Amino acid sequence: MRASLPITCLDNYCLDDYTADMKNRLIPQNAQRRFDSLEQEAYLSLWRTYDRLRAVEDELFAHWELTPQQYNVLRLLKSDHPEPMATLTLMSRLVSRAPDITRMLDKLELRKLISRSKRKNDRRSVMINITAAGLVLLHEISEPLQAAHEKQLGHLSGADLKTLLKLLHAVRLPHETEGSPWRQ
Repeated sequence: MRASLPITCLDNYCLDDYTADMKNRLIPQNAQRRFDSLEQEAYLSLWRTYDRLRAVEDELFAHWELTPQQYNVLRLLKSDHPEPMATLTLMSRLVSRAPDITRMLDKLELRKLISRSKRKNDRRSVMINITAAGLVLLHEISEPLQAAHEKQLGHLSGADLKTLLKLLHAVRLPHETEGSPWRQ
C-alpha cells in the first residue's frame, strides 16, 4: 500500500487497492450479460440475422428498382397465374404485413408489372394479375436471386436448413392467425 497523500481535490486519483476493491463490489456478477433473458437474446439474434440476410436481398433488388416486398407480390401472383388474385388473398399470403398495399400495387401497376380489375358481381373486390412484363422481370431476377439465397444460406447443410425451418415454424406458430398459409 502506498503512503497516504493528502487529497486536495476530487479527481481520478485513488489508491490502487481501493479501485480493485470497488470494482469487485460495484459490478454485479451478471453485469457482463448483454441480454435480459434467453428469449430476448434469441429474439435479437433473429432480428440481427434478418438484418444481415435482408442486406443481401436489398442490394440485389435495388438493381431492378424493386423492394423485397414488391418482389414477393410478383412471386405470389405468378403462383396463381393466369388466374387473378384478390387483394385480400394476396395480403394474407405475404411474408410480412403490408399496411400500404395499395401504394405498393400502384407502383407495380405504374411500371406495368401488374394489372388490376374489379369483379363484376362485387365491385369492392379488386383482382390483381401479373402482366407479361412482370413475368419477364421474375425470369430475369431468378438466377441472381438463387445466387443471393446461396450467399445467404448456402453454408448450411440440407439437414440444418430443415431443422431451421422446423424451429422457425415452431416459433411463429402461436402468433399466426387462423387460416394463414404460414400455419401449415
